[in-house]
Amino acid sequence: MATSSFPKSPDQLFGTLFQDVQLGHVFADSKTFVDCVPKLVPEDLVALYESEKTKVDFDLAAFVHEYFVLPDKVASDYVSDTTITTTEHINRLWDRLTRQADPHIEGSSRIPLPHPYVVPGGRFREIFYWDSYFTMLGLKESGRIDLIRGMLDNFAFLIDQFGFIPNGNRTYFLSRSQPPYFALMVSLLAEIEGKEALVNYQPQLLKEYDFWMDGHHSLTDEQPVDKRVVKLEGNRILNRYWDNTPTPRPEAYRQEIELTEEAQPLGVVAEELYTHIRAACESGWDFSSRWFKDQKAMTTIDSANIVSIDLNCLLYWLEVTLHDTALRTGNHKLAYDEYDWLIKDRKKAIQQTFWNEETGFFHDYDVVAGRQTEVLTLAGAFPLFFKLATPEQAARVHDRLKADFLQAGGWVTTLNQTGQQWDWPNGWAPLQWIVYRALTNYGFTETANEGRDRWLALNDKVFRATGKMMEKYNVVDAAITTGGGEYPNQDGFGWTNGVYLAMSVQNKD
Repeated sequence: MATSSFPKSPDQLFGTLFQDVQLGHVFADSKTFVDCVPKLVPEDLVALYESEKTKVDFDLAAFVHEYFVLPDKVASDYVSDTTITTTEHINRLWDRLTRQADPHIEGSSRIPLPHPYVVPGGRFREIFYWDSYFTMLGLKESGRIDLIRGMLDNFAFLIDQFGFIPNGNRTYFLSRSQPPYFALMVSLLAEIEGKEALVNYQPQLLKEYDFWMDGHHSLTDEQPVDKRVVKLEGNRILNRYWDNTPTPRPEAYRQEIELTEEAQPLGVVAEELYTHIRAACESGWDFSSRWFKDQKAMTTIDSANIVSIDLNCLLYWLEVTLHDTALRTGNHKLAYDEYDWLIKDRKKAIQQTFWNEETGFFHDYDVVAGRQTEVLTLAGAFPLFFKLATPEQAARVHDRLKADFLQAGGWVTTLNQTGQQWDWPNGWAPLQWIVYRALTNYGFTETANEGRDRWLALNDKVFRATGKMMEKYNVVDAAITTGGGEYPNQDGFGWTNGVYLAMSVQNKD
């Protein structure tokens, strides 16, 4: 499907009205307006605005409140019972976080989905791509298999409609995806219902792979980068996060205009800044020193020039899943003549590109600089999660994780304190799960269990104190819930719930 035929996002629908609302501080959070639903057809509303705004007594905020339906925060008014266990609370909360199939609403930024799904919570009122895998882990433990299947079918629907899975089911997300967990989701359902699930979703698995690999045939030494594919020395083909719309994100419009004003005196080109911001958003790590040239300031963000460890490990798994699917359908020639080679090539490229013998860790790779980045992050655990590390490498990664990343409340995301939410001192549920499984894969169960237990204890402590499950936690100072980020900490919260339940049922040695 051509992007020109995609539904329009709020900035496209409302033009000057959109800009005036976002820059006029009508709402504290820029995401509020893009989630509003107009009471009139957008064209009529824009015409009305143009005629009304010239009047002496015109009030922009009053106009918006009169002609738009404002969104509610998900689960923010939910009254928790802190006398019950955290597990009981989560099982009660699933219904509150579940949305039924969406109706079509003219002018709404929501892309209607045909099956029920779980939203994260707080300001996040739509399905999110990579969140959903970790949410599904908990749904499995809660016995809500129909909901897992429905969410998978929603993602299959999005792939069929747009050729990929957007960041979320909003029109303003249609220029980017998120980390490709669809194959892991299919694998999860296959564990529950049998390998036939692989066959059922084979067309969508192929389409997602084509999306991430689009342009790889045209890569040359002279033009080694195109969309989400990168050609490195030795004909290594790997992937990066990317977004082809070099403009401010509608859901963070004001903040990004302000950041541009701060960055341009430093010689930063606005369009390049927006591209890097959006690429970081596709990674899910928005934002982190992982993407900064100086590891400190957002104005040096360089995400689109970084080949990411986690992305390439996830695409390795997608290739493995396509191989298994081909075998399942009896297409042995495809499995062995094509996917086998893709799997071997990516595994070799991951080793050659990301492993650092000196630090004993896996690092991202900077395409422009032609070398690994220096920052250490929990993304370095992904090769262990997918069993791509050698035993010797895994031992060294384990030692580094235990010595530097394990804190009082679990695993800290990076070792840099920048004020960004994907940095020290914050810990995030999805990465707790990745590290836990990464370490258990190589027999480091004592350290894995220690990290798991500290994380669960922190979740329990915050729940008893606040009645909430949080989007992220301060794992360094247990007296503080969280720190940093471009928006306040959100409660709900889908992936925290999922990982809590999944970790709780692991055997405790």
